[in-house]
Amino acid sequence: MSLVNAIDLVREADAKNAAVLSFVCIDYNEARAVVNAAEQTGKPAIIMLLPEYVSRFSLNGFGEFAAMVQFMARHTDARIGLHLDHTYDEAEARWAIECGFTSIMFDASRDDLQTNIRRTRAMVDYAHARGVAVESELGSVGLASERWGEKADLFTKPDAVALFCRETGVDSLAIAIGNAHGDYLQTPNLDLKRLDEIDAATDTPLVLHGGSGIPEDQLVQAFSRGINKFNYGTDVKRCYIQAIHDYMAEHDPPGSLDVLGIPATVQQAMTALIVRKLSLSRM
Repeated sequence: MSLVNAIDLVREADAKNAAVLSFVCIDYNEARAVVNAAEQTGKPAIIMLLPEYVSRFSLNGFGEFAAMVQFMARHTDARIGLHLDHTYDEAEARWAIECGFTSIMFDASRDDLQTNIRRTRAMVDYAHARGVAVESELGSVGLASERWGEKADLFTKPDAVALFCRETGVDSLAIAIGNAHGDYLQTPNLDLKRLDEIDAATDTPLVLHGGSGIPEDQLVQAFSRGINKFNYGTDVKRCYIQAIHDYMAEHDPPGSLDVLGIPATVQQAMTALIVRKLSLSRM
């Protein structure tokens, strides 16, 4: 099977009143775990790259990452999408499209509403001309460590959603309803009433970022009330790190460490976690 355009999976989720799960991946091991879990569950999944992993950490390049995921997708029966997460820069977004990403998130949410609309509309026009879907953001998700999930004044305003989606033509919209990126300092409480108002304001599929730490009962509610794509990352990376620590502890002293066993170990641990998360998707 070849790569599936991520927006097709999001639209399928919308039709099913469900959500497709998307995982921010740093390398082959993490992407392989997503594919393994999709194969085991029979559920689709989206593999995402955060541009910061390229520009700041030089973990890989856009082209190398896209080629890797495309190869995996060709050699599995699972339906796998490829998506570029938060990019704030037009040139970076265009390069990702050139490298084979069929879905991108262009985030101009730091700008005022009219500037966000103008920049997003231009990117949508560019991407759509090349068969690429665009996710955008309205409101500010921000960092859990800075308690952004508690700053209701930064949440997505339902009365702006219809205007934004109509004027930009975005394919999906990331919203802020009490969710945030990274580790929450306390248990988040999604504003489900606001979600209902946003969902009523637009037919555009909705996206929830900052999945790690949100209670599963809230997620199930969100998926049934308009969230069609759900981003997940922090907990999988924590699992990755813990699996390495456990492996090293079992191979003491360090001189006896067989590094060739690390990939299989971390893939197995992350696959098990992702399988559990995919069970929530209702896809």
